[in-house]
Amino acid sequence: MGKKGKNGGAGAQIKILREKIDALDIRLQALINERARLALEIAETKQHEGSNNFYRPEREAEVLRNVLARHRGPLSEEAMARLFREIMSACLALESRLRVAFLGPEGTFTQEAALKHFGHFVETAPLAAIDEVFREVESGSAQFGLVPVENSTEGVINHTLDMFITSPLKICGEVELRIHHHLLGKGNDIKAARRVVSHQQSLAQCREWLDANLPGVERAAVASNAEAARMAAADVGTLAIAGDSAARLYDLKMFASNIEDSPDNTTRFLVIGTLETAPSGNDKTSLLLSSRNRPGALQRLLAPLAKNRINMTRIESRPSRQSMWEYVFFIDIDGHAKDRKLAKALAELEKEAAFLKRLGSYPRAVL
Repeated sequence: MGKKGKNGGAGAQIKILREKIDALDIRLQALINERARLALEIAETKQHEGSNNFYRPEREAEVLRNVLARHRGPLSEEAMARLFREIMSACLALESRLRVAFLGPEGTFTQEAALKHFGHFVETAPLAAIDEVFREVESGSAQFGLVPVENSTEGVINHTLDMFITSPLKICGEVELRIHHHLLGKGNDIKAARRVVSHQQSLAQCREWLDANLPGVERAAVASNAEAARMAAADVGTLAIAGDSAARLYDLKMFASNIEDSPDNTTRFLVIGTLETAPSGNDKTSLLLSSRNRPGALQRLLAPLAKNRINMTRIESRPSRQSMWEYVFFIDIDGHAKDRKLAKALAELEKEAAFLKRLGSYPRAVL
């Protein structure tokens, strides 16, 4: 009798809690729709003023930072940020649906990064190469593009840097994506595998795991992780290293998860477009510059940054492609070009540099 009463009490308590959840759901739904109505009012106001720029990276970054600042759990910060990202994405789609080009095919980490940054209410367009992504945005066929620029263990993607030498596009934002690699396939036993395929960077990022667990199996580099997953789906003797999206897209079995050698393996992606992004309060600026041909040129070139106490977070050199043995430097610095201190440093830098191109100021990645 006591046991029955106890179960009845638990059932009654669960019913009460579910009724509270139902009431909250009604309020949440009403509030989300009210937010969407306000977003539409903003869009109408912009149209009356002659503006068709509905996407504001600095505003979205500000919203997400505020979300994280007041967050107390129990949901993770990442989960809460993604919920708000999707709400903003849905509201923006009511105003204007963005088309975002990315380095494809479908199922790549670049697509994951695009959806993390823009949400799932945008149209994504997979393209076969980084230069094609640039051309798609330059032609106006897509408002924005997403390309990888560096990995925390394997370094920079030179092709992306080289495109900025001649492209008129600007950097409008950045995305940092934690990369988790999985061993995927169609068969029942990984010992029957003849080869492992993946993008060359993914193979390098899983080298130690492959050496320890599949030492005699051939490794072959292919154009992308998604292409590797497609090959594994068609051949039980082929295993692929790819991410969650590719596993779902090609219905592959996960033989081992998170096989990357570095647990902090992260890739940084750049959002490219024609938009001049306003200050968000926590920004980066990227520059392309070259020094004059004289002794101590690089030190003199960077002196305005040190003099104005501007923090440089990255510097990479690349051949200029203009003449033999000439190099250009890609530099990331803290701050927005409109910040007073940084504007002063850039004015001094422009006088010292043989060539300076401002690639863009944009919000620092949120999560």
